[in-house]
Amino acid sequence: MPNRARPAALALALAPVLAFAVSGCGADVSPEAGEGAGARASSGGHYPVTVENCGEKLTFEKAPRRVVTNDVGITEIMFALGLEDHMAGYVMPDDKGDLTKVPWKDGYRKTTWLSKERINKELVLDARADLVFAGWNYGFSEGDGFTPQALRRVGIDSYLLSESCRNGQGKARGVMPPLDALYTDLRNLGKVFDVEDRAETLVARFRDQVAQAQAKAPKGADRPRVFLYDSGEDKPLTSGAYAGPHDIITKAGGDHVMKDLKDSWTTVGWETVVARDPEVIVINDYGDTTAEQKRRFLTSYKPLANVSAVKNDRIFTLAYVDLVESPRNPAAIGSLAAYLGGLGS
Repeated sequence: MPNRARPAALALALAPVLAFAVSGCGADVSPEAGEGAGARASSGGHYPVTVENCGEKLTFEKAPRRVVTNDVGITEIMFALGLEDHMAGYVMPDDKGDLTKVPWKDGYRKTTWLSKERINKELVLDARADLVFAGWNYGFSEGDGFTPQALRRVGIDSYLLSESCRNGQGKARGVMPPLDALYTDLRNLGKVFDVEDRAETLVARFRDQVAQAQAKAPKGADRPRVFLYDSGEDKPLTSGAYAGPHDIITKAGGDHVMKDLKDSWTTVGWETVVARDPEVIVINDYGDTTAEQKRRFLTSYKPLANVSAVKNDRIFTLAYVDLVESPRNPAAIGSLAAYLGGLGS
């Protein structure tokens, strides 16, 4: 997966998104809850609050009022919590699908689209941001000089996407299972913005949605081996144990063939893919290369000719926003579980 500091093209898979919207999991929060939360936040009685984020304790004396988010999944975490009024805007590219049909369309309508390019210090200063919600390789990068430390020097706080937490092994990322990372961020932000009840409601809904998908998913010896293909021809970029696809695949009834990789998004060799012989390949749909182009590459690349997923044409597509940490992860589990469950029929 490309460096998240460079916004990638996002082709959103609308079918699972619409199913998620109908289910109401995270997309429908009562106005009364939002109004009460705003009143409490403005009163100051809830503060100060301290949360732990990627091993660091962050203390907030009040709820941030001008948050800038980077990338679609991060932005929709804020929208799912109903925090549009606390945002100065978001940064993401413009090829991300029809936002009038996504669960949080009102969030996009109410919030300023600050840039279709890379997030940077000048942009957030111009936006008068008091908090940047991004992540390592999801906007933050030492190479660009855009880091939480650099922002702190100019008086701007940061919150790191938990999927992107570095684990102390070089620049490897990941410190907790992917869905736990999502739930952790929802609960942390619930505390920071004094919407804890809303956060707990979302987590409960997501857990219930995942449980319903698991009840229908393949089990035991019926679990097919699944490989996540992000991009790359010389070497494939894929998901390790700490990126969203691991829990999406596992909880949908698949056996994630790269579950032993203690990283989030990383590259492997094609020989490793061949040796593990996935029975299903999930394509991450984003970027200048379309899902159909990725499919054509996989089915025409000679080293993969005898891989079970290619021989049996078992290739499934999910959108980028489904696969990175976002409130769409539970719906993606349901979508993949339905596909895997239908393979034996």
